[in-house]
Amino acid sequence: MAISGIGEITAPAFVTAIEGPANFRSSRSVAAWFGLTTRRYQSGEIDYDGLISRRGDALMRGLFYEAATVLLTRSRVDSDLHAWGLKLRERLGFKRAAVAVARKLAVVMHAMLRSGQPCLAKAAVA
Repeated sequence: MAISGIGEITAPAFVTAIEGPANFRSSRSVAAWFGLTTRRYQSGEIDYDGLISRRGDALMRGLFYEAATVLLTRSRVDSDLHAWGLKLRERLGFKRAAVAVARKLAVVMHAMLRSGQPCLAKAAVA
């Protein structure tokens, strides 16, 4: 199984950046490590999510955002992630949907790497 939008630069960069899937307990923590999750502010009765934290590897965060943009705009492959991203785009706007899809891509890529499946898509963009 290959992921649409993930190319020949993003896949090896991801593998190099995380240095092995066993370094993370869960796939969800990979997205937080790359800074693709929202910052949280909690004080007393106040509790809200802010912008993304932008912690971690800025290059990988940019590559994931670019892959998510390709998936939302140019990909002709029908997938659950593509449909979910398009629904999110209608509701939240393009940039916020692209960040959410980028986060989901990081989670899916880690899960695929952990199971031993290749995640490089060939000719995913039409």
